[in-house]
Amino acid sequence: MNLTSEILSQQPDNVLERLRRADQFWSALREGKLDPAEVVSNSKTEIQQTDTDIVICGGTLGILLGATLQQRGWSVTLIERGILRGREQEWNISRHELQTFIDLELLTEAELQKAIATEYNPARVSFKAGSEVWVKDVLNIGVDPIYLLEQLKQKFLQAGGKLLENTAFKSATVHPDGVEVETGEQTIKTRLLIDAMGHFSPIIKQARNGAKPDAVCMVVGSCGSGFPENNTGDLIYSFTPIINHCQYFWEAFPAKDGRTTYMFSYLDADPARPSLEDFMEEYLRLLPEYQGVELEKLEFKRFLFGFFPAYKDSPIKLPFNRILPVGDSAGGQSPVSFGGFGAMIRHLKRLTQGVDEALTLDRLNNQDLALLQPYQPNISVTWLFQQTMSVEVGKEVNPEQINNLMNGVFAVMDRLGDDVLKPFLQDVIQFAPLAKTLPLVNPKLVLPLLPQIGIVSLVSWLVHYFNLALYSGLYRGGKLAQPLVKLSPTQKYYYQRWLDAWKYGSGGDYEKTD
Repeated sequence: MNLTSEILSQQPDNVLERLRRADQFWSALREGKLDPAEVVSNSKTEIQQTDTDIVICGGTLGILLGATLQQRGWSVTLIERGILRGREQEWNISRHELQTFIDLELLTEAELQKAIATEYNPARVSFKAGSEVWVKDVLNIGVDPIYLLEQLKQKFLQAGGKLLENTAFKSATVHPDGVEVETGEQTIKTRLLIDAMGHFSPIIKQARNGAKPDAVCMVVGSCGSGFPENNTGDLIYSFTPIINHCQYFWEAFPAKDGRTTYMFSYLDADPARPSLEDFMEEYLRLLPEYQGVELEKLEFKRFLFGFFPAYKDSPIKLPFNRILPVGDSAGGQSPVSFGGFGAMIRHLKRLTQGVDEALTLDRLNNQDLALLQPYQPNISVTWLFQQTMSVEVGKEVNPEQINNLMNGVFAVMDRLGDDVLKPFLQDVIQFAPLAKTLPLVNPKLVLPLLPQIGIVSLVSWLVHYFNLALYSGLYRGGKLAQPLVKLSPTQKYYYQRWLDAWKYGSGGDYEKTD
């Protein structure tokens, strides 16, 4: 019996069984055997009358947007296939990002403070044989999902929102004047359907026609007690060379139930990639060395595992009118991040305002809604970073290649200071910091990677890099010109969407903190 079977079989909630079910899905994805069902169809007939303005499918993160839109006076119906309840494991975020809850009047200051379960400082960035970089106030807040979602759920209901729990999305029919959403138990007629069902939403699987992801971030981890006392965290850490064509990165931080540790790696979806169970086995093998503790001394409270797909064709442009993907469904997260909560919070103000205006002006065709999920060059440039941190199956490379590169890059950013380092660690790429960093990285670390990257990827990156500079200039100019231009309400809708695209696409939404 291996470590994974031995330890996980002793855990409650059928953890080992759930891991193996997830592995079956991961295997089918790698082998291209996920046949998408047709869940969305079109009809030329009108539905005449709707039951609600908005239906949101997927409550865990959909409640964030649903609560803000309901408070703005729109009637929102939220569909959740289970019970709308947060998970036990905290969501990590930076403190200044939580201001969004106050700005949108979703939480009071007291409620927000109560939602914070843990806080630590500082956090470490380090790679094998390199120096340690320490930063403060970056992703160091642990938010309690159970408390947070319960507060938002109650405020949503108090504002008149309708919540349908234990109700799964089955299909949708798009009409010229609305969408009929089928749950199997009832049909709901709505003006707009918002898909917040995540990476593997049936709507998105249909739109992507079963295409394999271009990249995957595989993650396994646990939370437990018995670790040596440590009030610091790791944002990204490595202490091993490339193993099995994987560079293992680690993350750790204090949690309310002890200490949480993750091991993750950037991969493609090649059929030869390791299973989640194999990856968990490596995690348990290396965890004692990473944290300086024997496995027998640890009391595991829960295990975590999963994989996050990423597509270069993102954010996805749906061919359907009146359907808007948000969060992980849209695929707009960076291929080097986990997406989810932090990405949703970052875009919550923009999405709330955009959906509000789209409904007011009835700009609900697929082209107008696509403006709410625009191309972002600061996300697209990170595809090159993902490639440099991964290794193709069967390709022989220097086992320390990735560690050497990461040490070189972060040494430069550390010298340049927090204005360069902190945005990057929070997945916000800006042109000026990137332009300062790249020329200072030792060419000897970069040149060996060029054959791995390839000319097509390099040219594509240069286009995104140029657009990052362009968007930075357009945002500054567009913001200055905005009060000087007289526009109709519809023209204002388009202008604001372009301004948002330039702002977020250049990292202009990042707020510097002391």
